[in-house]
Amino acid sequence: MTMGALAPPAASAAARPNSVQQGLNALVHTDGVPAALASVEDREGRTRTYTAGVGDLATGAKVPRNGQVRIGSNTKTFTAVVVLQLVSEGKIGLDTPVDTYLPGLVRGDGIDGRRITVRQLLQHTSGLPNYSKYLSDGIRYYGPRELLDLALQHKADFVPGTKWAYSNTNYVVTGLIVQKVTGRPLAEEIDRRVIKRIDLRHTYFPAPGEVAIREHHPRGYDRDSAGAPLVDATEWDPSWAWAAGQMVSTNSDLNRFFTALLAGRLLPKTQLDQMRTTVPASYPFPTGARYGLGLVSTPLSCGGMYWGHGGSMTGYETRGGATDDGRAANVAVTTQPSRTAKERMDGVVDTALCR
Repeated sequence: MTMGALAPPAASAAARPNSVQQGLNALVHTDGVPAALASVEDREGRTRTYTAGVGDLATGAKVPRNGQVRIGSNTKTFTAVVVLQLVSEGKIGLDTPVDTYLPGLVRGDGIDGRRITVRQLLQHTSGLPNYSKYLSDGIRYYGPRELLDLALQHKADFVPGTKWAYSNTNYVVTGLIVQKVTGRPLAEEIDRRVIKRIDLRHTYFPAPGEVAIREHHPRGYDRDSAGAPLVDATEWDPSWAWAAGQMVSTNSDLNRFFTALLAGRLLPKTQLDQMRTTVPASYPFPTGARYGLGLVSTPLSCGGMYWGHGGSMTGYETRGGATDDGRAANVAVTTQPSRTAKERMDGVVDTALCR
């Protein structure tokens, strides 16, 4: 049992907001992020929100509580849930080759869709090269097939099933499979099967060409290199991330999503168990993290683990997740932070879930 668990209820209640707030303050004052936001939910569903910094460097405006942010690779978990729902409906097989759904599409140097399974896509064990490494600096609209074609110009990273390596290409292929199987756009399937099902009121998949963030949000910033000035990067086309990272949400909606997922409200037990079957993962995830099917387990300093994903997107970074007993925490900052700052974000999540 941790020291926090031994404290009287009043002391615990007082400690949590202070420690989380201190973490956000440090992200702003020590790590230099413009703004930091957090939402923490306890076992009873009570939510606390926190902010630090400024929401707009040009005007000095306050950080909107629970403001919308670009959630980056948390999108992968939404995509994976849709795939696993289709698995439960008998429309997709986890160990079925990609070629069954996209015949002849996934081919390249050491790349063969007949030898890559849907499970390997979801778990990043396919060996597909990461197209993100080869994108040009120009921000514009990218179609999913264009992203895949960019990846297929490069040699496979490894033989499918022999290693783990994070690649956004896996989820572009997964999104194309969803569209082929359902006959509908991926965004519509995520909206119908996930967002509306659990009433995520501030979460959406931006439409083609949609560059603004719809609701109250802190401005997002980017810099060309360490020490360079921060440039406003709030409004731009996020299509280069598509099924791997295009979505917008809030910390509280992410808490609601991961809590509902773990509670079995989105998937039957069989598919949720598959999602939580993990392999060792490395950076960009914390030490000890393991990757399932679009879901990451991270050990807690107080024992046990939490399940989430996290996301990095131009202008924003999010980290967090939920525990099996209903605790949840998500933290966002308004620039892509340094590795040290990412570790501090992970520390704030750990503090929020442990105290």
